[in-house]
Amino acid sequence: MNSKTKAHFAVLIANLIFGAGYAVIKTITPAYLAPYSLNVVRVVVSLVLFWSLLFFKPSKVSIDKKDIPLFILCGITGVAINQIMFVKGLALTSAIHSSLLSLATPIFITIIAIWLIGEKFSINKLIGLLLGIGGATLLVLVKDGQSNNGSSLLGDLFILINAISYAFYMVLVKPLMEKYNALHVLRWVFTFGSIFILPIALPDFIATDWSLFGTSQWLALAFVVLLVTFLSYLFTVYGLQELGPSVTGAYIYTQPVFATIIAMVFAGEHFTFIKAAAAILIFSGVYLVNRKKSI
Repeated sequence: MNSKTKAHFAVLIANLIFGAGYAVIKTITPAYLAPYSLNVVRVVVSLVLFWSLLFFKPSKVSIDKKDIPLFILCGITGVAINQIMFVKGLALTSAIHSSLLSLATPIFITIIAIWLIGEKFSINKLIGLLLGIGGATLLVLVKDGQSNNGSSLLGDLFILINAISYAFYMVLVKPLMEKYNALHVLRWVFTFGSIFILPIALPDFIATDWSLFGTSQWLALAFVVLLVTFLSYLFTVYGLQELGPSVTGAYIYTQPVFATIIAMVFAGEHFTFIKAAAAILIFSGVYLVNRKKSI
């Protein structure tokens, strides 16, 4: 198996894990662990593991002083706001809703790239943006009637804020990825991100009653921290290095598929006509904003 094939396989596995993470996270938060508490565990453990990799593959650890403000911005958008809004939103809405709304990230990236770096606008992108925003609006405003795990307007809005924040991160981190090794960027982004998360989330973490955790809760927490956060980020970075951002980013479209199947089988969620219609609108919008030739 050559390096390209390994990278494709790694990125696919990363997105399968991400997709499964939607349902797994909901098994422990908010019932056993407050969303902010989960953020503390995810970020701190992953941060320690990322820096620990230096023992196996020593490399440069410093960054240029002039890049520190950009690293801080990436830490805020890519870790602090992103992680807080994602887990908080997922605790309040369904796994299927969350995964579909997260698909709006490429659409927000297009809007931000046009705004911040003057990326060329086209009819394709305009139609794509309208379709994607329409699909997201449909998901947010139309209830699915599930009383146990149905959508929450506030939860959906948190997921959208998460998507917008991550979109900012994807635009801002590009010059850093061109200058530094991708794993090196990830270490520092998590370092700065943790500085902003910890003051907000530590009170909930300290108040957590760990005696409520049984074997299944500990296994779920280990899955979220070690696989959804640490391993998936590593696999994604490997994909970025071997395949580039465009190919690696395209795999995000598999997440709702995995998330929907797992949520239906293990969490008892339902894939309704409204969700299908919203998914079609969002997928169509993402396709059009990424299409090169104008219609």
